[in-house]
Amino acid sequence: MEAIILAGGKAERLGDAAGGQPKALVDVGRRPLTAHQVGRLARAGVDRVIVSCASGEEGRFGEALGGIGPEIVTAPEPERLGRGGGLRFAAAQRRESGPLYALNGDELVDVDLRALLDRHRERSPAATITVVAPKSSFGVVDVADDDAVRGFVESAMLPVWVSCGVYVLDEEALERLPETGDHETTTFPDLAAEGKLRAFRHKGTWLTVNTPKDLRVADDFVRAHPDWP
Repeated sequence: MEAIILAGGKAERLGDAAGGQPKALVDVGRRPLTAHQVGRLARAGVDRVIVSCASGEEGRFGEALGGIGPEIVTAPEPERLGRGGGLRFAAAQRRESGPLYALNGDELVDVDLRALLDRHRERSPAATITVVAPKSSFGVVDVADDDAVRGFVESAMLPVWVSCGVYVLDEEALERLPETGDHETTTFPDLAAEGKLRAFRHKGTWLTVNTPKDLRVADDFVRAHPDWP
């Protein structure tokens, strides 16, 4: 089993908190962010991980992720290709056909990857995307129809689903990825319109690392959970 990790982010919003590293290699719980993903992929049976990264950064990723378990192969982009283009470019490094995992490199998520793959194989779509119900960044006010306030809820879950950047992609989805641009605004809407895209609902941990505050939250979480991969 193979996987692709999208790790081309420049960490611009992290600023000095990134310590000069690409976003996917910032330290979270004393390990590079992407090392946690590689560990989780290894537990799911993945033995080869292709890392889509910016040109010139391949040495950093090889050094940071080597020795965790899976073989690490880097796919440095010759130019900025966008997430979809990066996936397509990295997929050219595959050795096997059939479904593969694809993950954003700036997330901490405890998706059951084996269950995700099993669900994908049961339904045989072109792609299966993991979705989560996001938390509101504000306290929620519970208001009755007559405008009476019934109470308040902190960190309420919103009644919508969003992609958390963990996918299983089959051959058709890979072939339809854009040369440049984002697959979630091109390939995925087209597949959805054709009934070839499925969702896998995740109700566990999902932490994004985009800002210094996000980084502190993720670091505190991992340090409080020493068994995190």
